[in-house]
Amino acid sequence: MKLLVIEDEISLQLALKKGFTKLGYAVDTASDGEEALECYYSSIYDAIILDINLPKIDGITVLKEIRKENAEVRVLILSARNELDDKIIGLDTGANDYLAKPFHFKELEARVRALLRRDFLTQSTEIVAGGLVLETALKKVHLDGIEINLTKKEYGILEYLLMHKGTIVSGEDLIEHVWDSEADTFTSAFKVHINSLRKKLPRNTIRNIRGQGYYVE
Repeated sequence: MKLLVIEDEISLQLALKKGFTKLGYAVDTASDGEEALECYYSSIYDAIILDINLPKIDGITVLKEIRKENAEVRVLILSARNELDDKIIGLDTGANDYLAKPFHFKELEARVRALLRRDFLTQSTEIVAGGLVLETALKKVHLDGIEINLTKKEYGILEYLLMHKGTIVSGEDLIEHVWDSEADTFTSAFKVHINSLRKKLPRNTIRNIRGQGYYVE
């Protein structure tokens, strides 16, 4: 899953990127409103973490611009201001959630997970396909009760495919949602990861639909 973290406090921005990357997310970052919109218009994100108090273009204006063309992407607002009026403005503008600073990273991560589950119309922390169980909270995968050891990229690919099971997902779409903008996205590198993942799963769990993409029933 791919996140955009928009935060002008560099130490916090780096900490959030490190924390979410460690959990297996692909993370892009922006330090001001202009850079945020440049990132948004040049990529596809599953969720956006947005600070209100940004230089150049403030967070509320950034959110308004995003909502003009995209009512679906999940947006969580961060703010040092914990006033009720600020929360109402943010939520009325189109934010899906609001978290006041300071906060614990575990709470932020739990809220992001909840937003992503809501986006895929399930409140369960488990995604099941046959004997395969993916635990989104723990970032673990089990097959018939036995844990499968996956790399972060393999987990990210499988999570995205399972969240879209029953739908053909293109390789380009997987790259957009599993790799950040600074990553090497050469086709050969992607194929190495998905071929390695397929070898760890039962035959035909991930089907390659020639010329279209990948499919999990």
